[in-house]
Amino acid sequence: MDNAPTLHTRPARGTRHVAVIGAGMAGLSCSTALHHAGCRVTVLDKSRGPSGRMSTRRAEGWQCDHGAQYFTARHPAFATQVQAWADAGCVAPWSPRLRAWSREAGWSQPGEAVTRWVGVPRMTAPAASLVGALQAAGHVLHLQHTVTGLLRGPQGWQVQVAEADAPGMGTAFDAVVLAVPSPQAAPLLRPVAPSWAAGVQAVRMRGSWALMVRFERPQAATLGWEAAFVNTPPLRWVACDSHKPGRPLGVETWSLHADADWSDAHIDDEPDTVAAAMLAAAAELGLPAPAAWTAHRWRYADTAPQPVRPEVWDPALRLGLCGDWINEGKVEGAWLSGQELARTMLSSGL
Repeated sequence: MDNAPTLHTRPARGTRHVAVIGAGMAGLSCSTALHHAGCRVTVLDKSRGPSGRMSTRRAEGWQCDHGAQYFTARHPAFATQVQAWADAGCVAPWSPRLRAWSREAGWSQPGEAVTRWVGVPRMTAPAASLVGALQAAGHVLHLQHTVTGLLRGPQGWQVQVAEADAPGMGTAFDAVVLAVPSPQAAPLLRPVAPSWAAGVQAVRMRGSWALMVRFERPQAATLGWEAAFVNTPPLRWVACDSHKPGRPLGVETWSLHADADWSDAHIDDEPDTVAAAMLAAAAELGLPAPAAWTAHRWRYADTAPQPVRPEVWDPALRLGLCGDWINEGKVEGAWLSGQELARTMLSSGL
Protein backbone atom coordinates (compact mmCIF):
# COMPACT_ATOMS: atom_id res chain seq x y z
CA MET A 1 0.00 0.00 0.00
CA ASP A 2 2.91 2.37 0.66
CA ASN A 3 3.76 2.53 -3.04
CA ALA A 4 0.18 2.97 -4.21
CA PRO A 5 -0.63 6.17 -6.12
CA THR A 6 -2.49 8.71 -4.01
CA LEU A 7 -5.49 10.54 -5.42
CA HIS A 8 -5.86 14.12 -4.19
CA THR A 9 -8.13 16.97 -5.15
CA ARG A 10 -8.25 20.70 -4.51
CA PRO A 11 -11.70 21.99 -3.56
CA ALA A 12 -12.93 25.44 -4.33
CA ARG A 13 -12.31 27.80 -1.45
CA GLY A 14 -14.87 27.31 1.31
CA THR A 15 -16.43 24.24 -0.36
CA ARG A 16 -16.36 20.87 1.34
CA HIS A 17 -14.95 18.21 -0.96
CA VAL A 18 -16.06 14.61 -0.43
CA ALA A 19 -14.60 11.45 -1.96
CA VAL A 20 -17.33 8.86 -2.59
CA ILE A 21 -15.93 5.39 -3.18
CA GLY A 22 -18.47 3.38 -5.14
CA ALA A 23 -20.68 4.45 -8.04
CA GLY A 24 -23.64 2.20 -7.35
CA MET A 25 -27.04 3.56 -6.39
CA ALA A 26 -26.09 4.31 -2.77
CA GLY A 27 -22.93 6.23 -3.68
CA LEU A 28 -24.64 8.18 -6.45
CA SER A 29 -27.62 8.99 -4.22
CA CYS A 30 -25.32 10.29 -1.49
CA SER A 31 -23.27 12.25 -4.04
CA THR A 32 -26.40 13.85 -5.48
CA ALA A 33 -27.67 14.91 -2.04
CA LEU A 34 -24.25 16.37 -1.16
CA HIS A 35 -24.19 18.22 -4.48
CA HIS A 36 -27.56 19.81 -3.76
CA ALA A 37 -26.20 20.94 -0.38
CA GLY A 38 -23.30 22.74 -2.06
CA CYS A 39 -20.51 20.18 -1.57
CA ARG A 40 -18.04 19.18 -4.22
CA VAL A 41 -17.93 15.46 -4.95
CA THR A 42 -15.43 13.11 -6.56
CA VAL A 43 -16.73 9.59 -7.19
CA LEU A 44 -14.39 6.63 -7.68
CA ASP A 45 -15.29 3.14 -8.82
CA LYS A 46 -13.21 0.14 -9.80
CA SER A 47 -15.59 -0.91 -12.59
CA ARG A 48 -15.71 0.20 -16.21
CA GLY A 49 -19.07 1.90 -15.68
CA PRO A 50 -21.30 3.18 -12.90
CA SER A 51 -24.43 1.46 -11.51
CA GLY A 52 -23.04 -1.31 -9.26
CA ARG A 53 -25.41 -4.26 -9.24
CA MET A 54 -27.98 -2.40 -11.37
CA SER A 55 -26.02 -3.87 -14.24
CA THR A 56 -26.62 -4.90 -17.83
CA ARG A 57 -24.43 -7.18 -19.92
CA ARG A 58 -24.27 -6.22 -23.58
CA ALA A 59 -22.79 -8.12 -26.49
CA GLU A 60 -23.36 -8.35 -30.21
CA GLY A 61 -27.06 -8.87 -30.82
CA TRP A 62 -28.24 -9.13 -27.20
CA GLN A 63 -28.38 -7.52 -23.78
CA CYS A 64 -29.51 -8.73 -20.36
CA ASP A 65 -29.94 -7.23 -16.90
CA HIS A 66 -27.91 -9.63 -14.79
CA GLY A 67 -27.97 -7.78 -11.46
CA ALA A 68 -31.08 -6.12 -10.03
CA GLN A 69 -34.07 -7.30 -12.06
CA TYR A 70 -36.53 -4.56 -11.08
CA PHE A 71 -37.23 -2.27 -8.14
CA THR A 72 -40.21 -0.98 -6.21
CA ALA A 73 -40.86 2.45 -4.67
CA ARG A 74 -42.62 2.34 -1.32
CA HIS A 75 -41.01 5.28 0.49
CA PRO A 76 -42.47 8.66 -0.56
CA ALA A 77 -39.05 10.23 -1.14
CA PHE A 78 -37.91 7.40 -3.39
CA ALA A 79 -41.27 7.40 -5.18
CA THR A 80 -40.66 11.07 -6.02
CA GLN A 81 -37.22 10.22 -7.40
CA VAL A 82 -38.62 7.35 -9.47
CA GLN A 83 -41.29 9.61 -10.92
CA ALA A 84 -38.58 12.08 -11.92
CA TRP A 85 -36.73 9.27 -13.68
CA ALA A 86 -39.97 8.21 -15.37
CA ASP A 87 -40.59 11.78 -16.54
CA ALA A 88 -37.06 11.78 -18.00
CA GLY A 89 -37.71 8.50 -19.79
CA CYS A 90 -35.03 6.46 -18.05
CA VAL A 91 -37.37 4.14 -16.11
CA ALA A 92 -40.74 2.56 -16.89
CA PRO A 93 -43.12 0.17 -15.14
CA TRP A 94 -42.80 -3.48 -16.09
CA SER A 95 -45.86 -5.73 -15.89
CA PRO A 96 -44.87 -9.30 -16.73
CA ARG A 97 -47.21 -12.22 -16.40
CA LEU A 98 -45.80 -13.34 -13.06
CA ARG A 99 -45.92 -16.78 -11.48
CA ALA A 100 -44.41 -18.62 -8.52
CA TRP A 101 -43.19 -22.21 -8.56
CA SER A 102 -41.88 -24.83 -6.19
CA ARG A 103 -41.32 -28.53 -6.73
CA GLU A 104 -43.64 -29.36 -3.83
CA ALA A 105 -46.54 -27.01 -4.65
CA GLY A 106 -46.20 -26.54 -8.40
CA TRP A 107 -47.40 -23.28 -9.95
CA SER A 108 -49.19 -20.51 -8.07
CA GLN A 109 -49.99 -16.82 -8.40
CA PRO A 110 -47.97 -14.36 -6.23
CA GLY A 111 -50.34 -12.49 -3.93
CA GLU A 112 -48.92 -8.96 -3.65
CA ALA A 113 -49.63 -6.51 -6.47
CA VAL A 114 -46.89 -3.88 -6.72
CA THR A 115 -45.52 -1.63 -9.45
CA ARG A 116 -42.22 -3.00 -10.68
CA TRP A 117 -39.87 -0.48 -12.29
CA VAL A 118 -36.96 -1.12 -14.64
CA GLY A 119 -34.38 1.11 -16.25
CA VAL A 120 -34.90 1.98 -19.92
CA PRO A 121 -33.35 0.91 -22.24
CA ARG A 122 -31.40 -1.05 -19.63
CA MET A 123 -31.16 -1.25 -15.86
CA THR A 124 -28.13 1.03 -15.79
CA ALA A 125 -30.19 4.03 -16.98
CA PRO A 126 -31.10 5.56 -13.57
CA ALA A 127 -27.46 5.51 -12.47
CA ALA A 128 -26.41 7.01 -15.79
CA SER A 129 -28.95 9.80 -15.25
CA LEU A 130 -27.50 10.60 -11.82
CA VAL A 131 -23.94 10.53 -13.16
CA GLY A 132 -24.87 12.83 -16.04
CA ALA A 133 -26.38 15.39 -13.68
CA LEU A 134 -23.33 15.28 -11.40
CA GLN A 135 -20.89 15.68 -14.28
CA ALA A 136 -22.95 18.50 -15.79
CA ALA A 137 -22.58 20.29 -12.44
CA GLY A 138 -18.80 19.93 -12.53
CA HIS A 139 -18.30 16.91 -10.30
CA VAL A 140 -15.83 14.18 -11.26
CA LEU A 141 -16.27 10.44 -11.83
CA HIS A 142 -13.14 8.27 -11.95
CA LEU A 143 -13.83 4.78 -13.31
CA GLN A 144 -11.41 1.85 -13.16
CA HIS A 145 -9.88 3.31 -10.00
CA THR A 146 -9.40 0.61 -7.37
CA VAL A 147 -9.13 2.20 -3.93
CA THR A 148 -6.58 0.36 -1.81
CA GLY A 149 -6.24 2.58 1.26
CA LEU A 150 -7.17 5.74 3.11
CA LEU A 151 -4.68 8.08 4.80
CA ARG A 152 -5.75 10.75 7.26
CA GLY A 153 -3.50 13.75 7.84
CA PRO A 154 -3.84 17.20 9.36
CA GLN A 155 -5.32 18.54 6.11
CA GLY A 156 -7.85 15.75 5.66
CA TRP A 157 -8.15 12.47 3.78
CA GLN A 158 -6.04 11.10 0.97
CA VAL A 159 -7.23 8.21 -1.17
CA GLN A 160 -4.79 5.61 -2.44
CA VAL A 161 -5.54 3.74 -5.66
CA ALA A 162 -3.92 0.73 -7.27
CA GLU A 163 -3.65 2.03 -10.82
CA ALA A 164 -0.21 3.44 -11.56
CA ASP A 165 -1.51 6.03 -14.03
CA ALA A 166 -4.09 7.55 -11.64
CA PRO A 167 -3.75 11.34 -11.50
CA GLY A 168 -2.57 13.22 -8.44
CA MET A 169 -4.61 16.40 -8.10
CA GLY A 170 -3.59 18.62 -5.17
CA THR A 171 -4.84 18.65 -1.60
CA ALA A 172 -6.84 16.27 0.54
CA PHE A 173 -10.55 15.48 0.83
CA ASP A 174 -12.61 16.85 3.70
CA ALA A 175 -14.57 13.60 4.07
CA VAL A 176 -14.78 10.11 2.62
CA VAL A 177 -17.85 7.95 1.94
CA LEU A 178 -17.48 4.20 1.48
CA ALA A 179 -20.38 3.09 -0.71
CA VAL A 180 -19.13 -0.46 -1.27
CA PRO A 181 -20.12 -3.90 0.09
CA SER A 182 -19.14 -4.66 3.67
CA PRO A 183 -16.29 -7.09 2.76
CA GLN A 184 -14.72 -4.29 0.69
CA ALA A 185 -15.37 -1.54 3.25
CA ALA A 186 -13.87 -3.40 6.22
CA PRO A 187 -10.24 -3.55 4.92
CA LEU A 188 -10.34 0.19 4.16
CA LEU A 189 -11.68 0.96 7.64
CA ARG A 190 -9.33 -1.34 9.55
CA PRO A 191 -6.20 0.87 9.58
CA VAL A 192 -8.11 4.05 10.52
CA ALA A 193 -11.10 2.78 12.56
CA PRO A 194 -10.41 -0.81 13.70
CA SER A 195 -13.42 -1.25 16.02
CA TRP A 196 -15.77 0.07 13.33
CA ALA A 197 -14.13 -2.27 10.82
CA ALA A 198 -14.77 -5.25 13.09
CA GLY A 199 -18.49 -4.50 13.19
CA VAL A 200 -18.65 -4.07 9.43
CA GLN A 201 -16.68 -7.27 8.88
CA ALA A 202 -19.30 -9.14 10.93
CA VAL A 203 -21.99 -8.28 8.34
CA ARG A 204 -22.28 -11.35 6.13
CA MET A 205 -23.06 -10.79 2.48
CA ARG A 206 -24.18 -13.64 0.27
CA GLY A 207 -23.31 -14.37 -3.33
CA SER A 208 -25.47 -15.04 -6.34
CA TRP A 209 -24.92 -16.75 -9.65
CA ALA A 210 -26.65 -15.16 -12.62
CA LEU A 211 -27.14 -16.88 -15.97
CA MET A 212 -27.99 -14.95 -19.14
CA VAL A 213 -29.49 -17.31 -21.72
CA ARG A 214 -30.43 -16.71 -25.34
CA PHE A 215 -32.99 -18.53 -27.46
CA GLU A 216 -33.33 -18.82 -31.22
CA ARG A 217 -37.15 -18.73 -30.93
CA PRO A 218 -39.42 -16.82 -28.51
CA GLN A 219 -40.40 -18.80 -25.41
CA ALA A 220 -42.71 -16.58 -23.36
CA ALA A 221 -45.77 -17.06 -25.57
CA THR A 222 -45.51 -20.84 -25.27
CA LEU A 223 -44.89 -20.79 -21.52
CA GLY A 224 -47.67 -18.33 -20.71
CA TRP A 225 -45.53 -16.22 -18.35
CA GLU A 226 -42.59 -13.80 -18.50
CA ALA A 227 -41.27 -13.98 -14.93
CA ALA A 228 -41.34 -16.45 -12.06
CA PHE A 229 -40.27 -16.58 -8.43
CA VAL A 230 -38.75 -20.02 -7.90
CA ASN A 231 -38.87 -21.49 -4.39
CA THR A 232 -36.83 -24.62 -5.05
CA PRO A 233 -33.01 -24.30 -5.31
CA PRO A 234 -30.87 -23.82 -7.23
CA LEU A 235 -33.10 -21.14 -8.81
CA ARG A 236 -34.90 -18.24 -7.15
CA TRP A 237 -35.86 -16.09 -10.19
CA VAL A 238 -36.40 -16.58 -13.93
CA ALA A 239 -37.49 -13.81 -16.30
CA CYS A 240 -37.66 -12.89 -19.95
CA ASP A 241 -35.42 -9.84 -20.04
CA SER A 242 -36.49 -9.06 -23.60
CA HIS A 243 -40.06 -8.48 -22.36
CA LYS A 244 -39.04 -5.42 -20.33
CA PRO A 245 -40.04 -2.06 -21.84
CA GLY A 246 -37.65 -0.32 -24.20
CA ARG A 247 -35.53 -3.36 -24.90
CA PRO A 248 -34.10 -3.64 -28.41
CA LEU A 249 -35.53 -6.22 -30.77
CA GLY A 250 -33.32 -9.20 -31.44
CA VAL A 251 -32.42 -12.44 -29.72
CA GLU A 252 -34.82 -13.29 -26.88
CA THR A 253 -32.83 -13.21 -23.67
CA TRP A 254 -33.74 -14.60 -20.25
CA SER A 255 -32.18 -13.96 -16.86
CA LEU A 256 -31.84 -16.76 -14.32
CA HIS A 257 -30.75 -16.03 -10.74
CA ALA A 258 -29.69 -18.71 -8.30
CA ASP A 259 -30.81 -19.00 -4.68
CA ALA A 260 -28.51 -17.13 -2.24
CA ASP A 261 -27.67 -20.10 0.00
CA TRP A 262 -27.14 -22.36 -3.01
CA SER A 263 -24.94 -19.72 -4.62
CA ASP A 264 -22.85 -19.39 -1.46
CA ALA A 265 -22.31 -23.14 -1.37
CA HIS A 266 -21.25 -23.15 -5.04
CA ILE A 267 -19.63 -19.70 -5.33
CA ASP A 268 -16.25 -21.11 -6.36
CA ASP A 269 -17.59 -23.74 -8.75
CA GLU A 270 -16.77 -23.54 -12.43
CA PRO A 271 -19.31 -21.65 -14.55
CA ASP A 272 -20.02 -24.76 -16.65
CA THR A 273 -20.97 -26.73 -13.54
CA VAL A 274 -23.20 -23.94 -12.22
CA ALA A 275 -24.85 -23.41 -15.60
CA ALA A 276 -25.64 -27.12 -15.95
CA ALA A 277 -27.44 -27.16 -12.60
CA MET A 278 -29.36 -23.93 -13.28
CA LEU A 279 -30.41 -24.99 -16.78
CA ALA A 280 -31.60 -28.37 -15.50
CA ALA A 281 -33.74 -26.54 -12.95
CA ALA A 282 -35.05 -24.18 -15.64
CA ALA A 283 -36.08 -27.18 -17.73
CA GLU A 284 -38.46 -28.16 -14.90
CA LEU A 285 -40.20 -24.82 -15.51
CA GLY A 286 -40.58 -25.54 -19.22
CA LEU A 287 -37.60 -23.65 -20.62
CA PRO A 288 -35.78 -25.60 -23.33
CA ALA A 289 -32.04 -25.76 -23.76
CA PRO A 290 -30.81 -22.32 -24.89
CA ALA A 291 -28.79 -21.51 -27.96
CA ALA A 292 -26.16 -19.81 -25.76
CA TRP A 293 -25.57 -18.75 -22.19
CA THR A 294 -23.24 -16.51 -20.17
CA ALA A 295 -22.67 -16.86 -16.42
CA HIS A 296 -21.82 -14.11 -13.95
CA ARG A 297 -20.78 -14.58 -10.33
CA TRP A 298 -21.85 -11.87 -7.85
CA ARG A 299 -19.79 -12.44 -4.72
CA TYR A 300 -21.68 -9.79 -2.74
CA ALA A 301 -25.28 -9.85 -3.95
CA ASP A 302 -27.34 -9.45 -0.79
CA THR A 303 -27.06 -9.35 2.99
CA ALA A 304 -27.90 -12.11 5.41
CA PRO A 305 -30.14 -11.00 8.31
CA GLN A 306 -28.04 -8.97 10.75
CA PRO A 307 -28.82 -8.32 14.42
CA VAL A 308 -27.10 -4.94 14.65
CA ARG A 309 -27.02 -2.14 12.08
CA PRO A 310 -23.52 -0.64 11.80
CA GLU A 311 -22.86 3.03 12.43
CA VAL A 312 -22.89 5.04 9.21
CA TRP A 313 -20.98 8.21 10.12
CA ASP A 314 -18.07 9.21 12.38
CA PRO A 315 -18.13 13.01 12.68
CA ALA A 316 -14.66 13.14 14.22
CA LEU A 317 -13.09 11.17 11.39
CA ARG A 318 -15.47 12.52 8.74
CA LEU A 319 -15.84 9.03 7.40
CA GLY A 320 -19.12 7.41 6.38
CA LEU A 321 -20.78 4.26 5.08
CA CYS A 322 -23.80 3.71 2.86
CA GLY A 323 -25.11 0.86 0.78
CA ASP A 324 -28.00 -1.51 0.24
CA TRP A 325 -26.35 -3.91 2.70
CA ILE A 326 -27.05 -1.39 5.48
CA ASN A 327 -30.68 -0.84 4.51
CA GLU A 328 -32.65 -3.95 3.51
CA GLY A 329 -30.65 -4.89 0.42
CA LYS A 330 -32.81 -3.42 -2.35
CA VAL A 331 -32.42 -0.61 -4.91
CA GLU A 332 -34.76 1.55 -2.84
CA GLY A 333 -32.76 0.74 0.30
CA ALA A 334 -29.54 1.73 -1.43
CA TRP A 335 -30.95 5.10 -2.54
CA LEU A 336 -32.40 5.80 0.92
CA SER A 337 -29.10 4.80 2.55
CA GLY A 338 -27.22 7.38 0.47
CA GLN A 339 -29.76 10.06 1.30
CA GLU A 340 -29.65 9.26 5.02
CA LEU A 341 -25.87 9.41 5.15
CA ALA A 342 -25.77 12.75 3.35
CA ARG A 343 -28.30 14.21 5.82
CA THR A 344 -26.29 12.89 8.75
CA MET A 345 -23.06 14.31 7.37
CA LEU A 346 -24.57 17.71 6.78
CA SER A 347 -26.29 17.87 10.17
CA SER A 348 -22.96 17.11 11.85
CA GLY A 349 -21.47 20.25 10.36
CA LEU A 350 -19.63 18.89 7.33
